[in-house]
Amino acid sequence: MGRRLIAGNWKMNGLRGTGVALAKDLAARAQAAGEGGAELLICPPAQLLFTVAEALGNAPIALGGQDCHPAPSGAHTGDISAEMLADAGCSYAIVGHSERRGDHGEGDGVVKAKAEAALAAGLTPIVCVGETADQRRAGQALSVIETQVLGSLPADVPGARLVVAYEPVWAIGTGLTAEPADVEEAHGHIRGLLVGRLGTEAGGAVRVLYGGSVKPGNAAELLAVPNVDGALVGGASLKAQDFWAIAAT
Repeated sequence: MGRRLIAGNWKMNGLRGTGVALAKDLAARAQAAGEGGAELLICPPAQLLFTVAEALGNAPIALGGQDCHPAPSGAHTGDISAEMLADAGCSYAIVGHSERRGDHGEGDGVVKAKAEAALAAGLTPIVCVGETADQRRAGQALSVIETQVLGSLPADVPGARLVVAYEPVWAIGTGLTAEPADVEEAHGHIRGLLVGRLGTEAGGAVRVLYGGSVKPGNAAELLAVPNVDGALVGGASLKAQDFWAIAAT
């Protein structure tokens, strides 16, 4: 298993001034800390990618996109391709986030195509999966996760080139957090699916992140759960002190 990955998803937040200030603050903290801790990643809105890349300079913080189109170019107004993300300095791309699945009706097939496009552009896809509150109450959490994992992942991908993020939909932006036992069950199931799909070595090399109201107060407990290899952080990633506290856990 590689280094723990702490990824900040800014979502649709940030203008140039606030984005640059946040990036510079994190860059200064990362440069002062040096190498050796968790791998850090921030995913700003698309219009900030070049600006944030410049603000980060040579700080040890990776840049990622929040989505990408399956095609490398074409008549797709308002979309952004994986090649464009790479051109902006990105090394990661989030695909299949529940807000994309819900707001834009993206199914597993579309998510898989986006993950494949990210890989083709040299990016590492972060494939998001997770159940809704109704699905969990109905006892369908693991079956939903299994369907999404098996339907959304590219075939024959090296484990080091893939990240999976488990984000229970009911815990995203709600202040609710899954219990450690539930996280352990979900992540253990995902690990088993990855090993079954990719083999022991590659499946074991995939980093599986937890996301869903991760904050400084619960990060240590969540990151101590078996098969949790990092966090996908939403609201707390918009405050440098909070994001840094999670990264330093």
